[in-house]
Amino acid sequence: MDRALRMAKEALENGEVPVGCLMVYNNEILGKGRNEVNETKNATRHAEMVAIDQVLDWCHQHDKDPAEVFAHTVLYVTVEPCIMCAAALRLMKIPLVVYGCQNERFGGCGSVLNISSANLTDTGEPFQCIAGYRAEEAVDMLKTFYRQENPNAPKSKVRKKECSK
Repeated sequence: MDRALRMAKEALENGEVPVGCLMVYNNEILGKGRNEVNETKNATRHAEMVAIDQVLDWCHQHDKDPAEVFAHTVLYVTVEPCIMCAAALRLMKIPLVVYGCQNERFGGCGSVLNISSANLTDTGEPFQCIAGYRAEEAVDMLKTFYRQENPNAPKSKVRKKECSK
């Protein structure tokens, strides 16, 4: 989780929501990611999606079956995967996710929806989650991010009350 927290810190330093992750297969890091949403202007570039792409590249380079590799891969991530990422992890058949703090707004492993263990058809097998590992450090980075102004956030619109005649 040290490396994932370093990835989250790197994201924070680059103006991103501080989430970092590692995908470990046979004690080897095949994928690592940090949020790249603001940097790429692509809302799908969450840390987990970046890491999935790296694992797929590794499989291609080493002539390995991605299904076999993902079936034996553990994800370590600083924040509970969002609904989108939890669905991707389930489709990739990752068996275990270890995460830091909960994601009360978008969490896909129980905080908002439980994609990880819900009875869903045609979406892969449920996966196990271990929550709370070094959560305080992850929360501290999130607080730091949300205290600063996000230069990529849309400008606030002042709403005027409509008068009824």
